[in-house]
Amino acid sequence: MGKKRHMQTGRHGPDANAGQQLGGERSHEDIRSVLASIAERSRRLVLDWLARVEQEGPVESLLAGHATDGLPLAEMAPYVMRIGGAFLEMTARLAYDPARLAQAQLGFWRDCLVLWQQGARRMMGLPLQEDLPDVTPVGSAEEARKRDRRFRDPLWRENEVFDFIRQSYLLCARFIQDQIRQVGGMSPDAARKVDFYTRQFIDAMSPANFLLTNPQVLKRTMDTRGENLLRGLNNLLADLERGRGRLRIRMTDIEAFRTGETIATAPGVVVCRNTMMELIQYEPQTDQVLRRPLLIVPPWINKFYILDLQPHNSFIRWATAQGHTVFVISWINPDETLAGKSFDDYMTEGVFTALDEIARLTGERQVNGIGYCLGGTLLGCAAGVLAARGDNRLASTSFLATMLDFCDPGEISVFIDEEQLRDMEARMNRRGYLDGTEMSETFNLLRANDLIWSFVVNHYLMGETPVPFDLLHWNSDGTRMPARMHIFYLRTMYRDNLLVVPDAVVLDGTSIDLSRVTAPAYFLATREDHIAPWRTIYRGMQALGGERRFVLSGAGHVAGIVNPPGIGKYGYWINDSLADEPEEWLANTTEIAGSWWTDWNHWVTALAPEKCDARNVHDHGLGYAPGTYVNDGYIGQGRA
Repeated sequence: MGKKRHMQTGRHGPDANAGQQLGGERSHEDIRSVLASIAERSRRLVLDWLARVEQEGPVESLLAGHATDGLPLAEMAPYVMRIGGAFLEMTARLAYDPARLAQAQLGFWRDCLVLWQQGARRMMGLPLQEDLPDVTPVGSAEEARKRDRRFRDPLWRENEVFDFIRQSYLLCARFIQDQIRQVGGMSPDAARKVDFYTRQFIDAMSPANFLLTNPQVLKRTMDTRGENLLRGLNNLLADLERGRGRLRIRMTDIEAFRTGETIATAPGVVVCRNTMMELIQYEPQTDQVLRRPLLIVPPWINKFYILDLQPHNSFIRWATAQGHTVFVISWINPDETLAGKSFDDYMTEGVFTALDEIARLTGERQVNGIGYCLGGTLLGCAAGVLAARGDNRLASTSFLATMLDFCDPGEISVFIDEEQLRDMEARMNRRGYLDGTEMSETFNLLRANDLIWSFVVNHYLMGETPVPFDLLHWNSDGTRMPARMHIFYLRTMYRDNLLVVPDAVVLDGTSIDLSRVTAPAYFLATREDHIAPWRTIYRGMQALGGERRFVLSGAGHVAGIVNPPGIGKYGYWINDSLADEPEEWLANTTEIAGSWWTDWNHWVTALAPEKCDARNVHDHGLGYAPGTYVNDGYIGQGRA
């Protein structure tokens, strides 16, 4: 039995030729050839889009407002109205205090006059007037580059015209954001929506995003005689083709990685497979292993290999090297046939089946569990059910970037209210699932400058080729979510925050009270997490009973987790004394250089240090790691 052979999807035909022709000095004939290829690809793209619209109904439906993803444009109107309603509320509140608004506008015009005066002096070669304030204070140039990477190129400061454009933009952005954030009396939901969508507009209108106002793009255009724009158009068409008419921005070279070859390469075998998951057991790297096995429960909105990217940053490889017998769940990428699968099914056919199989294979009843992101929430639910039943198979739990208390889930709450949930439920019921690209695009909006606009500038304006980056490759490799499970998760956890309410959530016929979970628990949060805010994770930790340890890592939701010892970029903060408030805990922390991985290993090993002979993995006829489910919809194979 050999490893699963991957489908070859190298570029071919005119698309590849177009990409190859866009390098170095080219003749007029080369450029004409490239333009002809781009025109032909554009024609095919439009024809394919029209054909799909015609399949969904008469072509005239396009004029009536029918979108290609199956969502009638008429159904998008409520989204616009909800956003508009929030802005109407803000406008009405502003009107209550016209004096304050007038004063703010006077201040804004005063700052504009200062900026115009200083800009004019600089353009005329005169020294700046020292007694005038800096209307866009940003500190040193190095501090500015760290704070806002859009303007880190020296041209934004060295050239007086572009420095004026930059400062004008920052001044207007600051004024707009200050005004909406100072409006009092708004409902929290409306205030958050106004702030979020205003920032989306401000980010989109950055001068860095436009050809004629970005000095880097203009310089590249002159240096390459416009070839960067041709390359950018080629990149844009490739992304539209990949999304079948819908723009799917490539964050990385999606063909640079192959599961089982360049990522997810830790050796192991699939030891169990059912309709929900594959359970993978990894080969030991030590002669003696810890007697208690380790089960990793990853999120189901992405693939499990975030913890097994490449050998140098694979948590799975590292854990086996520390003497752990590692088992990992690889979730199915569900289609419409699994629309009825519930949150209960993910727990029973996922976590509980994995526990049963681990006991059968190792003879050990008790297991250390790790859950990452949504997988951690599922692990917490499983621990709550088992605790209510007096079942102690989960001897310890480790929660990585995991919320149990959803009191403040961050800006993602902008997309979660009952009206939006009803609309989402209707869409999911038509298809049977929520497509992973929709979830990914939502998360990208939370950091639009880094995850949207930077790629627009680099790939479409600068004409750069997407570079291989394992973290972004994984981030782009999303999965679908069954309709029934996902709407339950959003309503129960995000909207109603019922998991921390004793006995409010019932799974598999058992009510959950997290305070009854007394197994030792390790919580790892990341300081810059925009998906699972660390203070909210801290609140969730307080819901559990028993011994608890809270650790705060640097960086964000992904980079702060994939931070191996030796090469880890980020340190972490510890404080053995848990406080009532997260800020109080943080104020008394000690910063530790290095990776949290070693801290976690010391903690979990001390709980059960007993060892036994290494458990060799055996061929069960189900294939080798990383299994088959990980390749369903895999972006590296050109399928989505």
